[in-house]
Amino acid sequence: MIGWFEALVLGVVQGLTEFLPISSSAHIRVVSAFFGWKDPGAAFTAVIQLGTEAAVLIYFRHRIWDIVSTWARSLGKPDLRAEPAARMGWYIIVGSIPLGVGGVIFKEQIETTVRDLRLVGTCLIVFGLLLAVADRMARNELTLDKNLNTPHALTYGLAQALALIPGVSRSGGTTGAGLLLGYRREEAAEYSFLLAIPAVLGSGVFELFKIGDGETTPNWGPTILATIVSFAIGYAVIAWLMRYISTHRFTPFIIYRVALGLVVIAAVSFDLIPAI
Repeated sequence: MIGWFEALVLGVVQGLTEFLPISSSAHIRVVSAFFGWKDPGAAFTAVIQLGTEAAVLIYFRHRIWDIVSTWARSLGKPDLRAEPAARMGWYIIVGSIPLGVGGVIFKEQIETTVRDLRLVGTCLIVFGLLLAVADRMARNELTLDKNLNTPHALTYGLAQALALIPGVSRSGGTTGAGLLLGYRREEAAEYSFLLAIPAVLGSGVFELFKIGDGETTPNWGPTILATIVSFAIGYAVIAWLMRYISTHRFTPFIIYRVALGLVVIAAVSFDLIPAI
C-alpha cells in the first residue's frame, strides 16, 4: 500500500520530472527504491500522470481546441483538410499508433521486467547520450505547421513508444527525435506534449480500474493526492520549460541523466537498493 507521505513525495516527483527529458517513470521507481518503499507499480504511475496531463490540457488549451475543432469539422468539409490544425489532428493519431501497439504487445514486460533498476539506470545513461547527440546535431529550423508530415509523425511516435521503458523519457525521446529531424526545440517539445495526450489519457483511464481493487494496489486517497500535486507542479514546469528551451540546450539535463544513471547502477551493484 502507498501511504499519504509517500503519495505526496511521488506526486512532487511526477510533477517535476514529467516534462523534463529525464524520465518521470524512472524517477518514481528510483525515489521509491532509495526511500525503501516498494515499487508503486505501473498502474499508480500511469494514473498520477493524469495530473500532469491535465496541466498540458490547460496550458495548451487554445491550441488543443483549435486542433480538435478544425480536425472534426474537416471530416465533413474538404476545404479545411489542408489547414495546419486539421493536419495536426491526423498527425497526433498517426504518431500515437506505435505506442498503442507496443503497449498491447509488451504489456507484461512493462509491468515487470523493464522496471529492473539496472535497466532503468542504463537507459538513463544511453538515452541521455543520444539526446546529447540530437541536441548537438539540431538544425533548429523546421516548424510544425509548415513541415510536419506523416513520416515525421511516425518517427516521433516510435520515439515515444520507447518511453514505455522507464529511463528513456517520453519528452526526451520525442523531443530528441524532433531535433534530429531538424525541428526547433520549442516546436519539438510542443508536439511531444500534444502527442502524449492520447497515450497518457488512455493509459491512465485504463489503469484507473486497478486502483483500490486489492491489498497490493494503491488506495484511492493517496493516488488522488499524488495526482493533484503532480498537476500543480507540472503546470509550473511546463511554463518554465517552454521558455527555457527556446534559448538553451539540453546539456544540464543530459549531465543529470548520466550522473543519476551511474548512481543507480552503483547503488544496485553494491546492494544499497534492490534491482527489482
